Amino acid sequence: MPKNTNPASEYDSGRPQILFKPRNDLHLLRKIWHMGSGLTGLGFYSLGKVSQTEMAIILLSLSSLAFTVELIRLRVDVINSGVVKLMGPFMRESERNGLSGFPFYALGASLSMFFFSDKIAILSILFLVFSDPISSFFGILYGRDKILPNKSLQGTLAGFVTCYFVSMLYLIHYEATGFSTIIFALIAGIIGCVSELLSVFVDDNLTIPIASGLGLSALNIVITLL
Repeated sequence: MPKNTNPASEYDSGRPQILFKPRNDLHLLRKIWHMGSGLTGLGFYSLGKVSQTEMAIILLSLSSLAFTVELIRLRVDVINSGVVKLMGPFMRESERNGLSGFPFYALGASLSMFFFSDKIAILSILFLVFSDPISSFFGILYGRDKILPNKSLQGTLAGFVTCYFVSMLYLIHYEATGFSTIIFALIAGIIGCVSELLSVFVDDNLTIPIASGLGLSALNIVITLL
């Protein structure tokens, strides 16, 4: 009887082999999950009547739990198989035998809540929620001009435009108007896309909220709108 060669049913060293999406795939489901989970967390913070410090602790606890599960599943095949079956549609090929992005996602949001003012922290997390998947989307589709490994001019410009519009809408929500609002949003867009470029060194789920938070905090000292 011929051997079953279906990748979904094969095992290599006891680890399940499924058809994960490679990094250069649009992977729209992952992008929807990325934005949806971030907005859900921000919605809970806005409507759940929890303080900024409490939210930071909740996110840090979630990150710690996620890191623990990740480290265990990479060492215990049965647990890894269960996680893969549950989260496989959202995972990349590189996460088959490596850490996924979620623990870093929760950690980055937590650190923003710990170290930055409320309004700056939320804006930096919004950059993470929207800029990362949108810049990736345009970079994969149209990224012909590489400026860094896995970073294209087209994807970076998409990230800038995203951060600019997110900043404008955020400032308008807080009734900021006038020329200074436009300047703030333009510089914030630059800060956001630069923080995404830094992910060539560290996971972008950390660089975007932390680097953006630092940059936005400095910007808000010069142009105080938040």
